[in-house]
Amino acid sequence: MTDAERDAFARLLEVCRKLRGPDGCPWDREQTLESMTPYLTEEAAESVEAIGNGDAAHAIEELGDLAFLVMFCLELTRERWGVGLAEALDRASDKLIRRHPHVYGDARVEGGEAAYRQWQEIKKAERKDAGASLLGEQPKGLPALVAAYRLQEKAAAVGFDWPDRSGALAKVREETDEVARVVVGDTTPALARELGDLLFAVVNLSRKSGVDPERELRATMHRFRDRFLHIEGRLAESGRTPSQSNLEEMDALWEEAKRLQRPPAPTGGKT
Repeated sequence: MTDAERDAFARLLEVCRKLRGPDGCPWDREQTLESMTPYLTEEAAESVEAIGNGDAAHAIEELGDLAFLVMFCLELTRERWGVGLAEALDRASDKLIRRHPHVYGDARVEGGEAAYRQWQEIKKAERKDAGASLLGEQPKGLPALVAAYRLQEKAAAVGFDWPDRSGALAKVREETDEVARVVVGDTTPALARELGDLLFAVVNLSRKSGVDPERELRATMHRFRDRFLHIEGRLAESGRTPSQSNLEEMDALWEEAKRLQRPPAPTGGKT
């Protein structure tokens, strides 16, 4: 750790304790672990979004906010249970060292997948419940796309996975065909189940392709929003709203927005 990193860590901890102290901020002093959980969720989501946008300054800012919230919550655990920052960091370090015997011991692994498989096996061995599944438990509040990705990742760690993404792609096509068959009959429960299977298969293909489905779905939503705002703006020029237009006109404006969003083609060195 550099002197600058040590000083910055100590300063943030000092700020955190000042805010919670007798002469601190009334709002900060009123907070509990339970009241802080929404802020943890929000800051984590904002950090993920900033990283996805590729904005270095914004990502650093949001991750700094998240680091402060984690530190703040650990102060609350210290006040409530007598264990806080030092214990949490030591436990994290101990865990990482135990689960990386190829770094801190004599074990040997070949590649990231083998290292991840080893991690999962060590994690399972550490549990007191010998019958616990390698899949573990997932937080109920975890977004479904993230949960599906992690579930598949854990199963893949023990070899329950397609050899390559061609198998995952074939599964997407199979599930699409299932949806097509069911939708004709208009059987809602069956259709809902097949759509769930299709979403799960798409997440699997994303994982096999090295793509974060949560991030890319968010990016797609941003593109959709920008294009729809373009439609609204163009219609407003003639004093109209989307409800006063029609699908053909709005689709043409949608394509116009896509062309405007598309990055310029390479010039091949010409100016």
